[in-house]
Amino acid sequence: MRDRGALAEAVCGVLGESAAQVLLERDEVTVIVPSEKLVEVMTALRDDPRTAFHQLMDVGGVDYLARTPRFDVAYQLLSLQQNARLTVIAQTDDAVPSVVGVYPSAGWFEREAFDLLGIMFDGHPDLRRLLTDYGFEGHPLRRDFPLMGFEEKVYDDLHARVVSQPVTLQQDYRAFDALSPWQGLTDVQKREGGA
Repeated sequence: MRDRGALAEAVCGVLGESAAQVLLERDEVTVIVPSEKLVEVMTALRDDPRTAFHQLMDVGGVDYLARTPRFDVAYQLLSLQQNARLTVIAQTDDAVPSVVGVYPSAGWFEREAFDLLGIMFDGHPDLRRLLTDYGFEGHPLRRDFPLMGFEEKVYDDLHARVVSQPVTLQQDYRAFDALSPWQGLTDVQKREGGA
């Protein structure tokens, strides 16, 4: 289905009144769905032969700090049968239903979004941190997360374990110049060659 207009019509036909909006912008079809209808919409898009989106390729979150609802959860779907891609977006302030029952591959993606953005996925069978450390506080991809953090983990030889300590930046040893490493290397080679 190379014609995106035909894909948008097929999606509208499959979803009926379930989807809040079906958008066709920049030759991409996007469905914006209320979070309480997310599982119903994803199931319909997977099971109906007019769309046949059998593969969930990715789940990502976007933090719009000043907006209500604050987060977009974007699901990237692929239909090999229809030769089409589709983005489904659910907006939330804190939680959306998990789609692991519809697409089992969503398990890892949802854990990543939870870990990095703090978005909860109701009904997820194993929602725990995936990329950050067990004792990590906060969610590092949130717009209000401090850029340099408050503490760092270092190995303490005296105690023979990893410890937390306040972040310190050694500005004395930083050299800022406009040259790229390759330009600097070229200059050194010229001096050594006697040019």
